[in-house]
Amino acid sequence: MSDTPWEASERYFTSPWNHLEESRRGLEFPPSVKFHDVTLRDGEQQAGVAFAPEDKLAIARRLADAGVDRIEAGMPIVSPQDQAAVDGIVEADLDAEIFAFARCMPDDIEVARKAGVSGVVVEIPSSGHIIDRAYGWPLERAIEASIEATLAAKQAGLYTVFFTIDSSRAEFDWYLDLVARVANEGHMDALGLVDTFGGVAPQAIPVWVAKVRERLPDTPLEAHFHDDFGLAVANSIAALAAGVEVVHTTVTGVGERAGNTPMEELALALTMLYGVDHHLDTRQFYALSRLVRERAGHVVPSNRAVVGDRLFEVESGIIAGWYERCIEDHPIELFPYHWDEVGQPPGRVVYGKGSGLPSMQVALAALGIDADEDQMRELLAAVKSRALSTKALLPLEEVARLAAERLRPLAGATSSTDGNARSHG
Repeated sequence: MSDTPWEASERYFTSPWNHLEESRRGLEFPPSVKFHDVTLRDGEQQAGVAFAPEDKLAIARRLADAGVDRIEAGMPIVSPQDQAAVDGIVEADLDAEIFAFARCMPDDIEVARKAGVSGVVVEIPSSGHIIDRAYGWPLERAIEASIEATLAAKQAGLYTVFFTIDSSRAEFDWYLDLVARVANEGHMDALGLVDTFGGVAPQAIPVWVAKVRERLPDTPLEAHFHDDFGLAVANSIAALAAGVEVVHTTVTGVGERAGNTPMEELALALTMLYGVDHHLDTRQFYALSRLVRERAGHVVPSNRAVVGDRLFEVESGIIAGWYERCIEDHPIELFPYHWDEVGQPPGRVVYGKGSGLPSMQVALAALGIDADEDQMRELLAAVKSRALSTKALLPLEEVARLAAERLRPLAGATSSTDGNARSHG
């Protein structure tokens, strides 16, 4: 770690408070975090999302290109389409481990084996209340099914992640007894800590990890969290800081209800706030997110962290003034990370109700027009009025039209709407 890990040249500039000895006390991150992507399975469970096999293959290729360690390709036993998607992804021979998802049923395991995946995530309900109320099973059935299916996965030669549904709401002793019995009588290469309904808080995560490790000291742990309270990233960081090595994420947080842990936000936080290594190429995040959103028909807020379409646009007049002074040599005074780090278009000034005189200076410079302060104020008033009436930003061409109408004494000045595309709306 460099002497100033909070400021990596022109890549990012975060808080030095993150790196005080007191702030880092007790953190036990692994040397490198492994990302297990569940976009093609859990992400598709978001209401209204349906990926065709060709969609899944396109996304899987981009995930592998971005450095994702594992791709959970789907649940092949669900339908012929899902099986075809898993088969196609395996046959593509991507630079990532390919996993399938399975219920605790030997038939599911056999279908996964035939697909040629290297690993399988084997699910079972793990809270007594959900086993009783949602599944209608006797408790012993869950244990017996878990043992039978995980042994089948071992016999099939598949790396086996035992995936305990709703384990964050399980009765402590029942849950710990379940995972211990499956580890002793069945098989697991790793155990998933699963917050199915997003109801665990960050301060509870290290306790959860510690309690499981008391029973299973040598079993690798994986974190699978949902975002119902907006805490999936924080919870994932808490788990990794407690030594968990694998984290399950989806692209831009797609997934059931409020979604899963967003890959982009977690990866950037690990790199830029904690100095933790992973294999992801963050420069591919924007393009990857756009691909998934297009294939899923999924819309996100324009100011969404990392991948929002307007994330690097400046409308505020005050910040436009900063932009003029800093954009060439010190862009991370304006943004915590450089747009290139996440593959976004370059930062630029845009024009709307929030614009100020510095915004007009930027616009007129792009248009090759000189104006005094009174003229800029008149133009600013027109821009604000127009933006308020349309409730939208104005393209530079519209600003040029307003300038032509109001700055007639300067009609002889050279103007152009071919301003610096990097800097102007």
